Amino acid sequence: MGQRRHLHLDPLGGLAGDMFLAALLDAHPEHAEGTFAAMRAAGLPDSWQTRLVAHDDGVLSGRRVVIEGPSEGPEAPPGHFSEIRADLNAAPLRPAVRDRAIAIFTELAGAEAAVHGVALDDVHFHEIADWDSVADVVGAAWLIEAFAPVTWSVAPLPVGSGRIMSRHGPLPVPAPAAAVLLQGFAMHDDGIAGERVTPTGAAILRHLRAEPRLPPGPWRLVGTGSGFGTKRLAGISNVLRIVAYQQDGGWRQDEQVGVIAFEVDDQSPEELAVGLEALRATEGVLDVVQLPAVGKKGRLAAHVQVLARPERLDAAIERCFVETATIGLRWRIEARAVLAREMVTVAAPDGDVAVKLVNRPGGVRSAKAEIDQTTGSGQAARSSRRRAAEARALEREEDGAGDRGKGG
Repeated sequence: MGQRRHLHLDPLGGLAGDMFLAALLDAHPEHAEGTFAAMRAAGLPDSWQTRLVAHDDGVLSGRRVVIEGPSEGPEAPPGHFSEIRADLNAAPLRPAVRDRAIAIFTELAGAEAAVHGVALDDVHFHEIADWDSVADVVGAAWLIEAFAPVTWSVAPLPVGSGRIMSRHGPLPVPAPAAAVLLQGFAMHDDGIAGERVTPTGAAILRHLRAEPRLPPGPWRLVGTGSGFGTKRLAGISNVLRIVAYQQDGGWRQDEQVGVIAFEVDDQSPEELAVGLEALRATEGVLDVVQLPAVGKKGRLAAHVQVLARPERLDAAIERCFVETATIGLRWRIEARAVLAREMVTVAAPDGDVAVKLVNRPGGVRSAKAEIDQTTGSGQAARSSRRRAAEARALEREEDGAGDRGKGG
């Protein structure tokens, strides 16, 4: 497990497709060439110009992405979602980028279909049916894939106010399609009117599945980027800021884990031991722990705790009832923090031994040998002291080799 990265969106002015591109490219301008090449691959005509330019509004500085067509007779892309999807499927894009672009357009088409009461394939994009909007979506797909794997979060979005003009006449802010896409996201009113989050920006945000805050854990801030929009807002910079964070081998939040707990006081230790061993071997079970307890009427009992993957929780619960005498249990879902680790194989006199290397906060690393593999074929004749000594020797050897490798 290497470095873990997270990108946080801070929509001071709002969120639009070009602002998203500009913020990411301000942080990493080396991706501009690939972003613009993806737009061309998706059909952006040669008569349209693409540029990444520096921008300073007198308060903040950053970048703008400029996508401009010819002044007369610009060629328009297909307006129907079904046609855009077909063109993207035929475009010479990397499959992952193509799939992301189609997914973003599908989010947008679904919102438009809900607003206008039409089938998905009958959606016609009136307001975004131009090459700059197509380029925004494809460029965003390319950049999201370039930064993957990464998690995303977003600060509360400015709601805006007033009306925008459309081919359907005046529409409220947020635009109806944007309002559908923004359901569930935190928003606030900063008192500044205008359209602050566009439908394209909302569709990108929905595709990112952005959370409201950073994931738990220690994060190191490693960079920022500022992307400006074309409009000027009264008293505030029309900018989207991206803040990049990174974890270097520290603890991180793992997927959630299911916790099952119960007590057994009417099953012999031998039978329970066999049952718990079978429970450990159940698919999706991560660990089984047994502790002594005192139950009702002063009877000695065994307290059992099982950790299982959430998607296999039902199967693990059923297995608890099959393998033990319990007739009732408790379960819950909890967050779990884990340290970065890897398994390596170390040569020993009696055969290879698996050693687990763990990266701990502060750059400290520990090694743990699988004790049952340290004795080879002669394990029956070896003492526990000798097994432990062999394990410690292997751990020191592998930890030292790793440190020497880091220094080189």
